Amino acid sequence: YRKAQPIDSPRARYPGFKPSTTLLKSGTIRRDGARKLTCDIIFERDVAVKLRDGITIYTDVFRPANTTVKSPAIIAWGPYGKEIGGQWLDDVPGRAGVPLSMVSELQKFEAPDPAYWVAHGYIVLNPDARGAYMSEGNQTYYGRQMAEDGYDFVEWAAAQSWSNGKTAFSGNSYLAISQWFIAAEKPPHLTAIAPWEGFYDGYREAGRRGGIAQPGFGEEIVQTYAGNAYIEDHVRMQLKDDLMNPYWEDKIARIERIDVPAYVVASYTSPIHTHGSFEGFRRIATKDKWLRVHNTGEWDDYYNPAHVEDLRKFFDRYLKDIKNEWEKTPRVRYSVLDPGAKDTIDIETTEWPVPGTTFTKFYPQADKTLRSAASPKEESLSYEATQKGGEVLISFNITETTELIGYSKVKLWVEAAGSDDIELTVAVTKRKLDGTLTSGAGKVQNIAAAGLLRVSQRALDTKRSTESEPFQLHTKEELLKPGEIVPVEIALWPIGLRFRPGETMVLSIA
Repeated sequence: YRKAQPIDSPRARYPGFKPSTTLLKSGTIRRDGARKLTCDIIFERDVAVKLRDGITIYTDVFRPANTTVKSPAIIAWGPYGKEIGGQWLDDVPGRAGVPLSMVSELQKFEAPDPAYWVAHGYIVLNPDARGAYMSEGNQTYYGRQMAEDGYDFVEWAAAQSWSNGKTAFSGNSYLAISQWFIAAEKPPHLTAIAPWEGFYDGYREAGRRGGIAQPGFGEEIVQTYAGNAYIEDHVRMQLKDDLMNPYWEDKIARIERIDVPAYVVASYTSPIHTHGSFEGFRRIATKDKWLRVHNTGEWDDYYNPAHVEDLRKFFDRYLKDIKNEWEKTPRVRYSVLDPGAKDTIDIETTEWPVPGTTFTKFYPQADKTLRSAASPKEESLSYEATQKGGEVLISFNITETTELIGYSKVKLWVEAAGSDDIELTVAVTKRKLDGTLTSGAGKVQNIAAAGLLRVSQRALDTKRSTESEPFQLHTKEELLKPGEIVPVEIALWPIGLRFRPGETMVLSIA
């Protein structure tokens, strides 16, 4: 653990502990340029909620005024504060594509806007998770503790006088990750979830993707957590614990247990959320699940009015029992990215991966091309790993429109001259007609099907691996011996990418 950022620090942006009830009148504008309220809202601030171990956390409640009708509740579970807090859209360049006029600024970071949802008969609950701000205890980083806390909160919400007994979760990024963990705990009054881009495996998808520590992003995020006690130092654990162990097992949500209706949103371009979003959809147990794959950013997609309306139709069906034919919504709506031309969105299909996908093998050649047949003789390519920009680019010229959809892998035979290990980054991307690459090795957040692997952790889980999706165990280290050449299989995260005649498919290895 490490000490949390003090709640009175400038970055915490804490408005103070103010248990109170306020009537927000229709027409209220919280901030110049923000959307005005279209109905009266009862705003209850810093409501105490007792958890099973005696810890008290605090939540804000936004609910309809002037009514005795019991309403369903939408919960936004996260660590950044119940209002502006340690994270805020204003911190992101261009407000991440979310204009101020699109929201009321009553919303917490990455969470539903109470101005919209209360106007449509919902209650919005914004709890500060354990250890955040004035909530008691030490703050954890996902795991079973958060799952149990969320379970208790769901059951508290369902028992309140204003509740119709039905609850759901909504939110993106951290607020999506928390849904996988809490829903897997199966609280009886959880009715639906809507995870908007969130990983579920804290080792393979975030902390040590491919067995390689990823402390930079984690450190950036943990510095936004504010509280009065301590926070779990997951960054230190990334650097300390190389292999899968009980700590990391706790950071994997038991998504196979999730049996409530789910509206899942994914994209191809998140460096941490892409795989988990798709895998969550595939592996949750419920048959009532829908996937939408967008082509923009997670925040602007989340607040896009058309998508908010789409989510409301889903919630209306399961939280209000409105017979609105939601079930006729296509089970999967995916996008195909087309840098240099126009993306195609909302392609309808019945499942993911897309039915009818064909797999094609390409073989790297010594002349740095990809061909449909292996070279008849032994050949090799090399690069200087210790030099900046060291990589190999291997190309295949596209002669007819081709789409790379879903999952793929790279199989290599590798040697580390003068070393006993290698950290590999591979990516399949495209070179546009103007000669520019849409991404490359080491730039996995851009448009590419990318994968990482620490070669000493190459051992596969033979039960989980498939021909197109290798799955590493990460339970043992096998260092390379001098002159040893070993095979490795690297899973590439899912992608939807179109190649046009004259463009080039590029495999980068670094």
